[in-house]
Amino acid sequence: MAFDPFTIIMLAVLAVLIFFMFRNSRKRQAEARELQAKVVPGAKVMTNFGLFGTILSIDEEDNQVQLEVGPGTVLTVHRQTIARVVDAAEPAADEAAAAPVAGEPEFGERLDTPPADETPDTKKSDD
Repeated sequence: MAFDPFTIIMLAVLAVLIFFMFRNSRKRQAEARELQAKVVPGAKVMTNFGLFGTILSIDEEDNQVQLEVGPGTVLTVHRQTIARVVDAAEPAADEAAAAPVAGEPEFGERLDTPPADETPDTKKSDD
C-alpha cells in the first residue's frame, strides 16, 4: 500500500492539530486549577459578569460563594462564575497601558493648533 505525498501531508497536519488541541486543553485545565487554588475566603475576585467583591465563604457541596460587593451587601453566586482573582499589582499595569503617549491629546481634548502633518489653510477667497 503506497501513500502519495498529499495523503502524508494531510495526516501530518491532522497529527499537529490533535497535538495542539491536547496541549491547549491541558493549559486551560492548569489555569483552572491555579484559579481554584487562589479562590479562598478573603480573596478579592471578579466574576464573569464584571462584578468585583471579596469572598466571605465558600460552600463546596452546593458550589456557592458568598461574595461581599459592598459594605453589608452579600451576594450568593455559583463558584464557576469567579473569573479571576484580582491582585493589587494588576490595576497598576492597566493604568500604565492606558497612559497617553507624550504629545498625544487625551480622549475628548481639543487641540488649538492643527497637527504637524496638516498645513493650515492660508488662502482666503475674496468674493
